[in-house]
Amino acid sequence: KKKNKVEIIELGGSESVTERRLRMGMVGGGQGAFIGDVHRLAARLDGQIELVAGAFSRDPENCKATGAALGLDSNRCYADFEEMMRSEAALPADVRMDFVAIVTP
Repeated sequence: KKKNKVEIIELGGSESVTERRLRMGMVGGGQGAFIGDVHRLAARLDGQIELVAGAFSRDPENCKATGAALGLDSNRCYADFEEMMRSEAALPADVRMDFVAIVTP
C-alpha cells in the first residue's frame, strides 16, 4: 500500500498576530458549495480574519472564478492545497497566510 507523506511547513512569522488581522487560506468552498460561504461569513464576523488565498475547487475555472468573486489576487488561487502550501510558504512572512480552513465535504 502506498502511504501518504505529510510535510509540515512552518508559515508563521515574527510579527505578533495581535497587531494585525489573521490571514486565512481556504481549501474547498468554491462557487456552488454552500459551506464555503458560511465559513467565510463566520471568519469575517469579528473583523480579525482576512481571506488571502485558496484552493477552492478541483475545477480550475471554478477556483479562479471563486477567487475573482472574492476579490483575491489570481496568483493566490491555487490548483490544489499542496501547491497552496508550497507557494504560500515561499512568500514573505508579512504576506503569506497564517492558517488554513478546510471546508471540503
